[in-house]
Amino acid sequence: MAVTLDPGSRRNRRVGAIAAGGALAMLGLGYASVPLYRIFCQATGFNGTTLRATAAQAAAVKATGRPITIRFDGNVIKGMPWQFRPEQVTQSGHIGERKMAFFYAKNTSNRTITGRAVYNVTPEQTGAYFHKIQCFCFNDQTLKPGEEVRMPVLYYVDPDMLNDPNAKDVPEITLSYTFLEAADSATAAPEKQGAKPLDRAARPR
Repeated sequence: MAVTLDPGSRRNRRVGAIAAGGALAMLGLGYASVPLYRIFCQATGFNGTTLRATAAQAAAVKATGRPITIRFDGNVIKGMPWQFRPEQVTQSGHIGERKMAFFYAKNTSNRTITGRAVYNVTPEQTGAYFHKIQCFCFNDQTLKPGEEVRMPVLYYVDPDMLNDPNAKDVPEITLSYTFLEAADSATAAPEKQGAKPLDRAARPR
């Protein structure tokens, strides 16, 4: 014998199904939130995250006459036995101009360590306009005991910043890196993940 549900019961079931679907969606977002947030930040420059540019994109950018100063900062997480610092505290240039800066790192321990650099720029509203073409932060860096390395950052500030009323008058941008020890540090392969020598042809012209 078929049972006919009254409209109220059908409505309750529909609401329950929607609620269950919403709960599953929230659970899925909970697992995905960290990588999604990271992708969102890298795509938009949100929260001071810098953007990545290709060499072709950089070649199409024309330098302006507007001066800009870049300040560099380097840190390691507490307990990580590395020395890490920028080789220059500040660098002067123009918006749209390609520039190269260097950072120095040394493993002061008696074991091989793989580090991962996290980074941001301040003021936060400039993150969407700070583009990195080449950077040691794109890959893990593995240093053997006592090994030291110079690591380049090739970058430019997008001229579109001059059209942003919240960013156009910023005279100085700070690029900050902090190195963390990778969880798989002991098993990383130095020849695959370590910093590579700088190709002179990659220098900005």
